Amino acid sequence: MALAIAHSRGLDGLNAPPVIVEAHLASGLPSFTLVGLPDTEVKEARDRVRAAIINSGFEFPSKRITVNLAPADLPKESGRFDLPIALGILAASGQIPTPPLADYEFAGELSLSGELRPIRGALAMALQTGDAGKSFILPVESAREAALTGSTHILAARSLLDVCAHLADRETLPPANATVGPKNWPKSADLAEVRGQTQAKRALEIAAAGQHSLLMVGPPGSGKSMLAARLPGIMPHLQGEAAKASAAVLSLVGQFSPEAFGVRPYRQPHHTASAVALVGGGNPPRPGEVSLAHQGILFLDELPEFDRKVLETLREPLESGRIHIARAARHAEFPAEFQLIAAMNPCPCGFHGHGNNKCRCTPDQIARYRGKLSGPFIDRIDLIIEVPALPSDTLAGKADGESSATVRTRVEAAQARQQARQQKPNARLSTKEVDACCQPDATGNKLLQQATAQLDLSARAWHRILKVARTIADLAGSDHIGASHVAEAIQYRRFARG
Repeated sequence: MALAIAHSRGLDGLNAPPVIVEAHLASGLPSFTLVGLPDTEVKEARDRVRAAIINSGFEFPSKRITVNLAPADLPKESGRFDLPIALGILAASGQIPTPPLADYEFAGELSLSGELRPIRGALAMALQTGDAGKSFILPVESAREAALTGSTHILAARSLLDVCAHLADRETLPPANATVGPKNWPKSADLAEVRGQTQAKRALEIAAAGQHSLLMVGPPGSGKSMLAARLPGIMPHLQGEAAKASAAVLSLVGQFSPEAFGVRPYRQPHHTASAVALVGGGNPPRPGEVSLAHQGILFLDELPEFDRKVLETLREPLESGRIHIARAARHAEFPAEFQLIAAMNPCPCGFHGHGNNKCRCTPDQIARYRGKLSGPFIDRIDLIIEVPALPSDTLAGKADGESSATVRTRVEAAQARQQARQQKPNARLSTKEVDACCQPDATGNKLLQQATAQLDLSARAWHRILKVARTIADLAGSDHIGASHVAEAIQYRRFARG
């Protein structure tokens, strides 16, 4: 048969639209043409496919070969189309049976020897392959990743020859399985190692329980980065759809390992990161750090050292939990439900308000330094705390704080209350849900009104105080928000007015 059709998947953001690979053999001078908006990586498949077919023991047709990747208006990128292109050519030349191709979808990069190499985005593609009712054949490493979807139609192959033997009913490809569990999860640093900083630990627990954003302000060496690194240890691991969503985004950039399935991402970009690196972009659009931290933690150390325009790009995803990347020819949307944890010094030298005569910054320098953080950006942070320098006797003493396991027990109980009440963390409540779930008693409401007038709080700050108060009540096991819960939530915004 001179025409054969194989099925594959492209990537458009997190979507994986179907791609039909049509291979046609015609008489004429030998040539190999790829059409269908392929990029450079796909065009280079001609040489990889030719060598892989020959080194696998097949004959490369001396025909005029045309391969079409449809739909033509969808840009095609990466080497994932090597395998379906090779199978289409072999089927069109009659070297493998054509009918079985209709029951499968294929993706995989070919080496010159015919071995299959892993590809990016296998998990994102597998999430949509099951809806088509076809089995999905992938390289072994990618198949283990795709098997995390729970599909029983993921088959693992090591080479082009293995796939051809399966299609010819000579051998059967094994179904892929991914073995994950607590024994594979990396251990997080223990909160008990942090000396002192009782208020900071309390704020960290509240942030974990409600998935609130947190800004820590303090001099160098006060333990801000140390506290942030211990946040994953007091939060429960991801489960179900949240774990799949996080893994799918990491899979798009080839940074996901099946052994880490369920572990919350912890991203810590350097302060020289560009806006594209932080929120995503490029051609084709790729996810940035805010999306790679989806369902996890984004830690920004030395916050004012980031370019102000870069920080302003965080305002939309902090509110909506999504990032929409618009370019002249392409649009893409990525999830970005991350928990922002940030740290900064109080002034350029770092010692303002800490120690006698240590700070040499002028008031104007301090104002410019803090002015790098705009009011609208600060307004979107739920908790702002001061992390003071530790006295020498605290440093010399033994660590006597609670362990991460003990704190995690309280965090899990608070999150269970939130799931039973509204099926989402308190930080993600809408205005309507805040009115329904976060109303304090009369004393608490009066206290909040007084604080709003004295601190000149915005409407957004008002709602964020209520969300934090709701989390504090959940940690206390209370169904009602009292004045003590509101008072504690208010004190976590006082520094924002300074």
